[in-house]
Amino acid sequence: MQSVHAFLLHGMGRTPLSMRWLAKRLQHFGMTTRLFGYFAGVERWDACRTRLVRRISAEIPLDAPYILIGHSLGTVLMRGALPELSRPPLACFLIAPPTVACMLARKFAPHCWYSALNGDMGQRLADPAFMAALPIPEMPTRIYTGTRGIRGRFSPFGDEPNDGILKTSETQLAGIAVREIHATHTFIMRSEEIARDIVNAVIELQEKREDK
Repeated sequence: MQSVHAFLLHGMGRTPLSMRWLAKRLQHFGMTTRLFGYFAGVERWDACRTRLVRRISAEIPLDAPYILIGHSLGTVLMRGALPELSRPPLACFLIAPPTVACMLARKFAPHCWYSALNGDMGQRLADPAFMAALPIPEMPTRIYTGTRGIRGRFSPFGDEPNDGILKTSETQLAGIAVREIHATHTFIMRSEEIARDIVNAVIELQEKREDK
C-alpha cells in the first residue's frame, strides 16, 4: 500500500505542538506527517490560506496520496483552501469543526481582547455569511465532535450536547456523518479513537483505489 502523507492544522490559540500527539499515532501506522502553523492574532485569512496551499503543493509529492486533518479553526482554513489546491486530498478529517458562526464567537467578537488575540481569522468565525460560503468537501470526509462539555443550568449551551466551545449542532455539514467523541474541544485531537478511525478510513480508501 502506498504511503500516505497527512497534513495537520491546529486550532485557534494553539500551536502545531497541539497536533503532535495525533501525528505520532499516525506515524506509528506508517503515515508521513506534516504540521502547519499559523498565528491567528497576526496573520490574515487570505495570506494564511495562500501559504497553506503553497506548503501543500511544495511538500506533497505529485504522485503521493495525502489527507488533510484539522482541528477547530484549522478545519475552516482547510475548507477555504480546497478550491485552490491543484490536486485534491484523498480525504478530509474535521475535528471539532465550527461550521456556522458559532454562539461563543458571535458573543465575544465585539470585544477588543478577542480581536487582539484572534485577529482577522477569529472575526471570520463570527461572520454568518463567511461561514456559510465555505466549500463543503467533495472528497470522503469525516467529522468528529466532542460531547464532554457541561450541560444543564450552569452551561451556556443549556441541555445541548457540546464540547465546551461548540455545540454539536455547530459542527455539522450537510451529507457528512458526525462521530461523537467523549472529549472536550481543547483536547479532542488527542483521542486515540480518532487516530484509529483515521487510519482505518485511509486503509479502506487505499484498498478501494487499488481495486480499480
